[in-house]
Amino acid sequence: MSQPVPPPNQPQQPQQPYNAQPGGNPFANQQPGDPNGNPFGGQQPGAPFAPPAPARNNIGLGLVAAVVAAVVAAGIYGAIIGATKHEIGYAAVGVGFIVGFVAGKVGGRNPVLPVVSAVLSLVAVYFGQLLGEAMIAAKELPVTVSELFFEHFSLLNEAWKADSDFISYLFFAIAAIAAFSGAKKAAD
Repeated sequence: MSQPVPPPNQPQQPQQPYNAQPGGNPFANQQPGDPNGNPFGGQQPGAPFAPPAPARNNIGLGLVAAVVAAVVAAGIYGAIIGATKHEIGYAAVGVGFIVGFVAGKVGGRNPVLPVVSAVLSLVAVYFGQLLGEAMIAAKELPVTVSELFFEHFSLLNEAWKADSDFISYLFFAIAAIAAFSGAKKAAD
């Protein structure tokens, strides 16, 4: 390769290091892992900034994210049941998968997360079904959903037991399996 040649009538400018200017970058000539601890010391001026890696393999953060996902998914599942007045199996599978996926994506490969997400998905499906029962009953009774859920929980639970059948329990199992596999797949 050939080097560029300056035009013949122009004087050459001496090359100065970047940090030789007053107010220049004092870390510009340092290599990564330098004694001052600057991780960006080896970057060239004007180079794009490298964003930090996302938080992974954090079991505490994974558990918190799984609990939040379970609460949100239970609310959505309950709203679906309340609007349609019957259980939808794909929604229960979705609850399990969302809880597991979020736990695995945020928490990483910790072997506790798939098990905890399966348990949380069972709880989410149960409370989602109870919320759906409360929404259906609130349309027919002179009480609100929150009154049914918080003041008459035992009656709501009895109504759920009377309405549940083999399919209801099958949805629980499928949601737990979906949560377990979702956490495993998201961690990979």
